[in-house]
Amino acid sequence: MKTLALFFAFITLHTLNAQQTPKDTTGITIDVVIENITNNNGKVLLSLNTEDTFMKGKGIMNLQSDIKDGKIHVKFTNVQPGEYAILALHDENNNKRMDFDTGGMPMESYGMSNNEMIYGPPQFSDAKFIVENKDLALNIRF
Repeated sequence: MKTLALFFAFITLHTLNAQQTPKDTTGITIDVVIENITNNNGKVLLSLNTEDTFMKGKGIMNLQSDIKDGKIHVKFTNVQPGEYAILALHDENNNKRMDFDTGGMPMESYGMSNNEMIYGPPQFSDAKFIVENKDLALNIRF
């Protein structure tokens, strides 16, 4: 349970930061859609991470989105080629952190790129994808 709580503490740190505006405008766009959100309460917080930032603090880019009809659509822009992973959290009560029940289980939905459903904290190797020379479209499931 401590490991799971640590995971959600890190995802909270990732999403608390405002969206960073990259200086280089020649990068790739990563189009992210989440369509299975259980309600329109709160916001969805997302962070784009490298292996160096994954579960270690803030992401290299962070976004948040209002929810409409159980869906969101956001874009990470000006992303340079490399390996990345995305973490997402449905912050239903807008408190900018993951909430847990008394047993330590998450009370809010979350997901990651590649949609691996694992017990315990996510691993970069499970969530990573490669950005090369063309825009990407990702669908994340909670």
